[in-house]
Amino acid sequence: MGALAPGVKADELNRKTVMTFSGPVEIPGVHLAGWGVLPAGTYVFKIMNSESDRHIVQIYNKDETTIYATILAIPNYRLKATDKTVVTFRERPAGQPEALRAWFYPGRNWGEEFVYPKARAMELAKETNTPVLFTAVEIPVEVTEPVSAADAPVVVELKRAPVMAFQPTGEEVQLAQVVTPPPAEEQQQTQVAATLPATGSQTPLMALFAGIALSGGLVLLTIRKRTNAKV
Repeated sequence: MGALAPGVKADELNRKTVMTFSGPVEIPGVHLAGWGVLPAGTYVFKIMNSESDRHIVQIYNKDETTIYATILAIPNYRLKATDKTVVTFRERPAGQPEALRAWFYPGRNWGEEFVYPKARAMELAKETNTPVLFTAVEIPVEVTEPVSAADAPVVVELKRAPVMAFQPTGEEVQLAQVVTPPPAEEQQQTQVAATLPATGSQTPLMALFAGIALSGGLVLLTIRKRTNAKV
């Protein structure tokens, strides 16, 4: 199953995306108490950190005043997406909420595959007959206050937590067996974009062109003076 949000391409830095779910959705990661399953409704997805091979995705309410969840995600090139925003789920038995699997941002050829706690990942792998990423590190699941800082202890722990995968058979395998990282050049482009200031403008570029134009004008003026002098 998938939730499609056409034409919702916003900030390339944090990949802000507004999505509406028609039914309840189970989410992994660290969430506010009582929000382990998102009710049907509209939410905002953002990347908190995109400078490494693992990302921290946060889910906000529609007005972006509350952070419901902070989730570890691994870019997976094996997951192919369209040129629109897509969220995929792990299909569950009838009557149970679908489990969040991956998020595809427009223009990217890979998905952000979400990492589940170890025990839950094993259950989902067997239920859905697909590999599920997990971390065995004991990270608090529910919190009473939203995680809003990039240097918060739980975020630091998510960034360095070892990640593996469960096969449907229950076998634990290395991440590389089920996840293919994006090509190096695409990762470099992402990292370069992440280092640019969010408030960047075209002013430096305009200044550069102005400088080039001024230099060209001075050169032409010098040539003209030399030509006049010879005449």
